[in-house]
Amino acid sequence: MTRLLYSIILVFNTLSIGFAQTPATSANWTNQYWPARWIVHPTAPVRQYGIFHFRKAIDLTQKPARFIVHVSADNRYRLFVNGKSVALGPARSDLQNWNYETIDLAPFLQAGRNVLAAQVWYMGDGAPFAQMSYQVGFLVQGNTDAEKIANTDASWKVLHNVAYSPIKNDIPKLRTYIVAGDGDRVDAAKYPWGWEQSNFDDKVWVAAKPFGFPTKPRGLGTDGNWGLVPRSIPMMEESVVRLATVRRSENAKMDATFLQGKSPVTVPANTKATFMLDQSHLTNAYPELTVSKGKGAVVTLSYAEALIDAQGKKGNRNDVEGRTMRGFDDQFVADGSEKRTFRPLWFRTYRYLQLTVETKEEALTLDDLVGQFTGYPFQEKAQFTTSDSTLKNLWNVGWRTARLCAGETYYDCPYYEQLQYTGDTRIQSMISLYVSGDDRLMRKAIMDYDHSRFNDGLTQSRYPSADFQVIPTFSLFWVCMIHDYWMHRQDDEFVKSMLPGILGVLNWHEQRVAKTGLNGPLEWWNFVDWSKWQNAKDEISGGVPNGARKGGSSILSLQQAYTYFRAADLLSHYGQNERAEYYRDLGRRLNKTVYAQCWDATKGFFADTPLIPAGQPGKNSYSQHANILAVLTNAVPVEQQAALLQKTIADTSLTQATFYFKFYLFEALKKTGLGDQFIAQLKPWRDMLAIGLTTFAENPEPTRSDCHAWSASPLYEFLSITCGIRPGEPGFKAVRIEPFLGDLTTVEGKMPHPLGEIAVQFQKTPSGGLTGNVTLPANLPGTLRWKGKSIPLKAGKQAVNL
Repeated sequence: MTRLLYSIILVFNTLSIGFAQTPATSANWTNQYWPARWIVHPTAPVRQYGIFHFRKAIDLTQKPARFIVHVSADNRYRLFVNGKSVALGPARSDLQNWNYETIDLAPFLQAGRNVLAAQVWYMGDGAPFAQMSYQVGFLVQGNTDAEKIANTDASWKVLHNVAYSPIKNDIPKLRTYIVAGDGDRVDAAKYPWGWEQSNFDDKVWVAAKPFGFPTKPRGLGTDGNWGLVPRSIPMMEESVVRLATVRRSENAKMDATFLQGKSPVTVPANTKATFMLDQSHLTNAYPELTVSKGKGAVVTLSYAEALIDAQGKKGNRNDVEGRTMRGFDDQFVADGSEKRTFRPLWFRTYRYLQLTVETKEEALTLDDLVGQFTGYPFQEKAQFTTSDSTLKNLWNVGWRTARLCAGETYYDCPYYEQLQYTGDTRIQSMISLYVSGDDRLMRKAIMDYDHSRFNDGLTQSRYPSADFQVIPTFSLFWVCMIHDYWMHRQDDEFVKSMLPGILGVLNWHEQRVAKTGLNGPLEWWNFVDWSKWQNAKDEISGGVPNGARKGGSSILSLQQAYTYFRAADLLSHYGQNERAEYYRDLGRRLNKTVYAQCWDATKGFFADTPLIPAGQPGKNSYSQHANILAVLTNAVPVEQQAALLQKTIADTSLTQATFYFKFYLFEALKKTGLGDQFIAQLKPWRDMLAIGLTTFAENPEPTRSDCHAWSASPLYEFLSITCGIRPGEPGFKAVRIEPFLGDLTTVEGKMPHPLGEIAVQFQKTPSGGLTGNVTLPANLPGTLRWKGKSIPLKAGKQAVNL
């Protein structure tokens, strides 16, 4: 963690909600006790659902040039200064790596009286699975003597806001696995309106209660609850998004002018009105609904990725006729006053937002409905254009998918889970590196998984997570993810710090290699892909091929080899040559065993399992996965790999790779020089666009999640296969460019590199040659390859002709 201390300058976005910029600080709060104390409400339960407001007035003789504080809470907080929202946090983490934000409040302060205010919420048993927790609490630590007036102690006041109650959006209701947390119900008549404003009268509020042990950073002293560490990622972006169209209205009229904020809508008294609103594309946003009058009226906001028909199917995502909403809900109960605004505590994911308004004796006016988009502040620095203009839409939808699956962690999906799974994250990280150049969320994810390790030696499959889950194949991909980072960034101290965890993962798998030379029986959930696995009757969790539970899976054995080779690269680079060669040899032995026991010369494929003695079924299932991994690990001789891969793609009798595992198919195309076939493999992505998807789905139809970033892998491949840009050495200290245009005649692309920008522009000649230009940043050498020929590249712009 030392590299993440106060050398980090967090960059907060100064967008519509005015997040403060985080300055460099001189005081080091990472190795000393904090005078500030965690504070709570003096009488409210600390481990039950509750929403709390904290306030403190401070007097300043003049407007300060700097006023730096460190802030955290459990579960979460939203901080206001003089009525202005300045920060949301803390970044999700675990108890021994609990984030705090460092914020300069000076831009929001004035001479004289100022009010610091925070909304802090604790969701209890309705919290998202991604939320780890100890108990409710709030913390502010001033950076120096000049700011210690802000320290949390009994001088702060607190109110338990009983206007809130949870709405259970549970699995039975939505008929699927959804663990993103409960919805919010707010009764406006009980809400302390204006509580964050400086002129609010808080005389009936009670003094906050300092809690528990002295406040301390991670690794200091005895006892404790939250091990505080500085936030390592920027604050999330917020920007305005508005719904596009009114698709359906019942019992009241609404048109697009309302959605544009130009024309309020009135729902008459004693009426139930419904409005189906369409964003036109999926988004993550905090909806903000402002209403007036309508005392006692109940407004339900329902959110969905798509509507469903009578059979519960989504079909074309653009269709509304004959379809209904089945989604996540919030509720607001009006108090009859003017301009009351409801905003949920956490963002919502939706393309369709349905307003159901049930009025009583007084008509309700809907004044406005606007969304505040939120997400990790990735910037789209890469570009990609080709002679096939239809690929641009694939790029745009892929980038939207990647963005919606990235916040304070990567998400598998924003609507259903918001959990950071390693198999997903490896792919998401490569997209982030290539399109934005921002590696901070990737680093955080690698550390999160390192923090998740448990006594078996494995990482947890998803982390942070309050629900323990283990997928050993994902532990292997964590190792590969570290290798990816090492190839793309020069960061030896960080990578070396991961070696102990890597060795624990490798050892767990090695101990489970059976006498047969393949994997033996494996515990936990050995997920490979959401494919329709042939003859995997002993697996009940789904996504697991034959031979995991009882042993003898060629797929799992080959994934071990795939990982051993990458781990060996890391180990040898950091001076552990003997250990590196040990794992290389173990990988080669696994390959040799898989070939000897699972290669079916008659079919020309690797089987998922070998022939098994005593009359048990053996070579009765075949998959693309086993054969893809055989290519990636060199389990099949190099000269045979291209032919095997071609055959693997063509044979539909094999268990087919879904969107997730096609990432590895694309990597095999790259390895075997078959990258020209990549563009032709994008039909499933075009099919998603044809049925109205505005993000890429988890699985082929029917799918649960309409937004799953593992399916956005074509973005990375457009740059690494079509444009051909890849690291030539660890740390991206050199570049190797080998484009595969397929049927395209031209391609142009650029991507960020730590030294600058790599840009390529190529066109094929009638004779099959390649011409164009390559631009490299200063001090980055490279090589251009085309159909077996190569030329050196130098910094700057250069014409190329091969």
